Amino acid sequence: MCGVVGAVNHEPVNQTLYDALTVLQHRGQDAAGIVTSDGKNLYLRRGNGLVRDVFYSKHMKRLRGAMGVGHVRYPTAGSSSASEAQPFYVNSPYGISLAHNGNLTNAAELKKDLYSQDRRHINTNSDSEILLNVFAQELSKQESYKVTGEDIFDAVAGVHRRCRGAYAVVLMITRDGLVGFRDPHGIRPLCYGARETEKGVEYMIASESVALVTQGYELIRDIEPGEAIYIPSDGSKVITQQCAENPRYVPCIFEYVYFARPDTRIDDVFVHKARMRMGHKMAERIQKEWPDHDIDVVIAIPDTSRTSAAEIAATLEVKYREGFIKNRYIGRTFIMPGQKQRKKSVRQKLNPIDLEFEGKNVLLVDDSIVRGTTSKEIVQMARSSGAKKVYFASASPPIRYPNIYGIDMPAASELIAHDKTDKEVGDAIGADKMIYQTLNDLIESISEGNPDLTEFEMAVFTGKYITGEGPEYFKQLEKERSDLAKNKEGKKSAIDLANTV
Repeated sequence: MCGVVGAVNHEPVNQTLYDALTVLQHRGQDAAGIVTSDGKNLYLRRGNGLVRDVFYSKHMKRLRGAMGVGHVRYPTAGSSSASEAQPFYVNSPYGISLAHNGNLTNAAELKKDLYSQDRRHINTNSDSEILLNVFAQELSKQESYKVTGEDIFDAVAGVHRRCRGAYAVVLMITRDGLVGFRDPHGIRPLCYGARETEKGVEYMIASESVALVTQGYELIRDIEPGEAIYIPSDGSKVITQQCAENPRYVPCIFEYVYFARPDTRIDDVFVHKARMRMGHKMAERIQKEWPDHDIDVVIAIPDTSRTSAAEIAATLEVKYREGFIKNRYIGRTFIMPGQKQRKKSVRQKLNPIDLEFEGKNVLLVDDSIVRGTTSKEIVQMARSSGAKKVYFASASPPIRYPNIYGIDMPAASELIAHDKTDKEVGDAIGADKMIYQTLNDLIESISEGNPDLTEFEMAVFTGKYITGEGPEYFKQLEKERSDLAKNKEGKKSAIDLANTV
C-alpha cells in the first residue's frame, strides 16, 4: 500500500504535490519522492523517511515545472532500500516517470520476459520498476514521433494483458502529459479532479479524494477498473478510455476498514459513513448475541477505530471514552518489520489514561487484528490500569490469510487467527471475550454506500484470490514475508542506505 499523486498545473506544481503527499502520508511512511517536468527537463528528489524529512527548501526550489508526480512508499516486502524510493524513471521512449500503488503477482515472470524478450534491465527488487518497463515497452511499439492518447491507451491495454495483480498508477511523460490507470479489478483506489484558476483548469490524479479536496480540486470521479486517463501537459483536455477486455469492480475491502482516511471517498463510498455502519452492525450483533452484557465503557484504540467505536457505544447506550493517548511521531506498528521492534513501539505509541479503566468492564475496539502482538500489549495495558474485565472487538472479520495485492500482511503462519477460533484468539491476546465483525455485515456496511459494489477483494478473510495464484507462489511469499526474512532484509537495507548516502 502506497500513496500516489500527479498534477498538471499552470503554475509550479512542487508545493501542490508536497502538500498532497502530506495528506497521503498515512499510506506510506517509509519513503517519499517527487519528480517534476518543465517540458524539457526532469527534476527529481526522493529518499527514505516522511515527506517532511525528505524535502527541504533547497529541494523544493529545484523541483521546477508545472507538471509532476509524487509518491509515498510503504514497502510490501519489508525492504527499506533508498534505491527503491519512487517515482522511478526510464529514458526510452519519451522519458517516463512512474508512481505505483499495489503489487504485481507475476513480477518474477515479467522480469525474465523483460530481459529475454524486450532486452530491458531491471535495477531494483521493486515490482514498480518492472511495471514501468512493461508500460515503456508497450508504448515503444507504437513508434510515433509524438505520443498520442491512442498510443497511451494501446500501451495500457498491453500492460493489462501482461501484468497480473493490483496496480493504481500515475505516470508522467516528460514533454507530453500525465497518465493514470487502474488494474482491471480496481483493487487499489485512484481518482481525479479539477480546479479553476485564472490561467485555466488544473488537474490532479490521486489515491484518495482527500488529497484533491485539501488542495482545492473538486473530485470528478474515480477512475474505473481497467480505465486509463490522459491529461496533456497544457491541461487543454482530459481523455479517458477503457483499456481492459473484461473489467470487474473488485476493490480491496481493507481500504475501508483501515487504510483510507475517514474523510476520503473511494469508489463513491464515504469511508467515515462505512465505518459508522460497521460499528452499528457490531453493536446490533452484541445486543442480539449478548443481551445481558456488562460493558461499562467503550474505548477505541486510536486512530482508525474511533468512528466504529463511537457508533458501538451510541447504539449500546454506554459511555464512550478516550482511554489512550497516542504519540503521533511513532509509525504504524504493523508496518514495522520484526516482532521485537513492533512490541517495543506499542508502548512508545500508546499510553493509557488509568482513570478511564479503573474498576470498569471495558470494551476495546480496533479496526482489525493481524499478528495480535499489538492487541495483546494493549489488553495488558488495560488490565494494568485497573480494568475489571477487558473485552476486545474487531471491526473486521478474522484475518487468516496473507494479502498479495500491496498490503504487507505477514505469512499465514504469523497471523494470529490463521488456525484459531474466535475464542482462541481472545485467549491468546488475554481478553475476557473476543468479538469479530461478520463478513456479511462488513460487506453490507460498505455496499450500502454504493449498491453497484457487489464484489470485494477480501482474500485475507476467505483465502480466495481473484488472480488465482497457486501453492508455489505462497511458499515463496512466506519466505519473503516472515519476520525472520524481514530481520535479514532490515540489516541488508541498512547497508544499502549507508552506501547510498
